[in-house]
Amino acid sequence: MGLFGLGLAWREGAIAFGLPAGVAEAILGAVTLVFLFALVAYLAKVARRPGVVAEDLRVLPGRAGLAAMSLSLMLLAATLVPYSATVGAVVAIGAFVLHLVLAMLALRAILSGPPEARIVTPVWNLLFVGFIIGPLPGLQLGLTGVSTVILYAMIPVAVSVWAVSLWQLATRIPPAPLRPLLAIHLAPASLFATVAGRLGMEGLALAFVVLGGLIFLALIGAARWLTEAGFSPLWGAFTFPLAAYATALLVTVGNMDGGRIVGGLVLIAATLIVPPIAVKVMQAWAKGGLAAKTNAAQA
Repeated sequence: MGLFGLGLAWREGAIAFGLPAGVAEAILGAVTLVFLFALVAYLAKVARRPGVVAEDLRVLPGRAGLAAMSLSLMLLAATLVPYSATVGAVVAIGAFVLHLVLAMLALRAILSGPPEARIVTPVWNLLFVGFIIGPLPGLQLGLTGVSTVILYAMIPVAVSVWAVSLWQLATRIPPAPLRPLLAIHLAPASLFATVAGRLGMEGLALAFVVLGGLIFLALIGAARWLTEAGFSPLWGAFTFPLAAYATALLVTVGNMDGGRIVGGLVLIAATLIVPPIAVKVMQAWAKGGLAAKTNAAQA
């Protein structure tokens, strides 16, 4: 998901800085192949034992991973639309429906689980606010009305998650291994800014890019605290929000010299941070240690 976000951010960077489009398309092409390989691998696991989906939804990393899977399909749709609107539309619709089903299954798992498993977590942004990624391919397809409805529908959901999460953070300190997930809070603000900017809602876009900036600065200030437990697969939570914020800056204030520079710097930071994290997670998967670290169900 973070690599898709990085590729899409480079698309905006190419426009803002007059760079060759080939860089972004090369990134997106490579990410598409990696994602399809991972998707087929997970589908093979489901085909072998369908119950793994319900088991994965019972644990926090599993919910995050399944949400990232369907949301990555939406990002794949945004990648494909410039090449084939028809294929992009089919993938976008399928991804949106899949994410809706996963969100409903996750909600059922949360409500039926023990009380301690029902607390609001940053992963709720992926599960219940992640639909805001839909307008990325939607606006490319000219679905302005649908994209506007999704934007306005997701804002109160995100605000609720932010409010409860802020209260929880003020009342108890999250365990060190789970702290990287706090970075996910940056993603909704970034996506709201991007979607609002592309819809021509300049005031709303600017408000969310400022909010995203405050979250971004808070995350930078707390970087040592967030990473206290050392590297884990949950560091993937740093990737997409960072790339999404770079896109938000380039879309909303990229026409201003100062905004373009800041957006470019965040894009460079994402380029330096996202691939190494992705490589380390893929290495853990290849060595067979990822499932144990994330409590993933095994077929």
